[in-house]
Amino acid sequence: MNEVRQHAPATARNRDTILAVLREALPAKGRALEVASGTGEHVVHFAAAFPAIDWQPSDPDPDARASIAAWVADAGLDNIRPPLALDAAGDWPAIQADAILCINMVHISSWAATLGLMRGAGAALPPGGLLYLYGPYLREGVETAASNLAFDDWLKARDAAWGLRAVADVVAAGAAEGLDLERITDMPANNLSLLLRRR
Repeated sequence: MNEVRQHAPATARNRDTILAVLREALPAKGRALEVASGTGEHVVHFAAAFPAIDWQPSDPDPDARASIAAWVADAGLDNIRPPLALDAAGDWPAIQADAILCINMVHISSWAATLGLMRGAGAALPPGGLLYLYGPYLREGVETAASNLAFDDWLKARDAAWGLRAVADVVAAGAAEGLDLERITDMPANNLSLLLRRR
C-alpha cells in the first residue's frame, strides 16, 4: 500500500450506489469537476466508469491532494487531471465544467463553503450542466433517522460551523445562483443525492 494514499471506508460502501445515479445524469463526454475530492478514491472509481469524461479532482488540503495524485498514479488512468487546490468557500480558478460533483462536504464544512460551491458551480456550469451533491441532509416533513441526529450532534461538537443542512436551504442557495433542483434520490444509510441543473 502506498503510504501517501488515504482511505475512507465509506467510499467502498457508497461509490457504486452513487455511480448508478451518475450513469443516468452525467453527459456521455465532457469535463467533470469534483469539489472536495478527499482521498481520491471516488474520482478514480468514476473515471474508470466514464472514460470519455475528463475528470478534474480538487481539494484545499495538500495531504488530500497528495493522496489523490497517488490513487490516480496507481490506477493508471489517463482521463484524470492533477488535483487542483480549490477551497469551495474561496475564490475559484477560472474553470468550466459540464458537471460538478461534491460528495460528503456540505455537512463537514461551514455554510460559507456551501454558498461558495453554489456560486462557483453557477459560474462554471453551462446551461443544463449538473451539480451533484451526496450526503446526509434534513428534509422538511420527513423524520430524520436517529443515527443522523446523533451524527449531527457529533459534527457540531467538533466544529460549531458544521452540521447537517436542510435540503430547502441548500436548494434555495442553488436557486440564487441559477441552479434548479431536478430531483432528490434516496440513498442507503440515510443519505441523499441532490441533482441540480444550471438554468
